[in-house]
Parts: sequence; structure tokens; C-alpha cells
Amino acid sequence: MASGIEIRAAHFPGRAPIDAYGNGGFRFADMSHRGSILCLPSGIHGWDVSSFGDVGEADLARLLEEAAEFDILLVGTGDTLIPMPPQMRRSFREAGVAVETMATGAAVRTYNVLLAEDRTVAAALIAVD
Repeated sequence: MASGIEIRAAHFPGRAPIDAYGNGGFRFADMSHRGSILCLPSGIHGWDVSSFGDVGEADLARLLEEAAEFDILLVGTGDTLIPMPPQMRRSFREAGVAVETMATGAAVRTYNVLLAEDRTVAAALIAVD
């Protein structure tokens, strides 16, 4: 029998509005997470990305795997808007997903509105200080 602490990937198994953001993380569902997050129909997952400029195809794999479950992807790029490179945008368009990039604060607010409207939305949110 193993003893000690078991470390698991950060995951909240459900959809929840984002209650707060800043200080390097997010608050949702009476919990907090330090770092960036992916908000998907399968739940809210920790996302090991600290800068949108460093995002590559591998960082988007989970989003593309679940793309059939949502129509809109909001990408919070940090403190300021950074456009998504055309080839990344094309991957989502081919999967039938509309992508909107914006600063993280605007993405959080938009995500919460669309979630409240019961829209099929996902979000990839870069943590901000």
C-alpha cells in the first residue's frame, strides 16, 4: 500500500463560471488554480502555458480532441490581445470551431456570459498577474 500524497493533473470535472482571475491564477467553483486553464465541456483543466507566444500545436491538442463538443473557442492571451497564428486558427476552423482571441479579462467575461446562455463554448485562458 502506497503512502504519501498523490499528485494528479489539475482538473475540475464540470463546467463552471470563472469567479475571479489575476494574481497568476483563477477562482471557480469555490476553488482556485494557480496558472493557466482550459475550460472544456469535460471540465476545467490546468494548462501548462504561461505565455501565448509560446503556445504550439501540442498545447492545443486537448482542445482539438474535444472540438466536436463546442462551437466557440475563446482564447485569453494574457494582459493584451495577441492574434492567433493563421495555421492554428485553420485547425480549429477545419474542426468546425469559431475562434475569438482577446485579452484574458475580456475572454473570462465573455466565457461567463456564453456559459450562462448555455452555449457550447470552451476557453483557453492564460493566467495574468
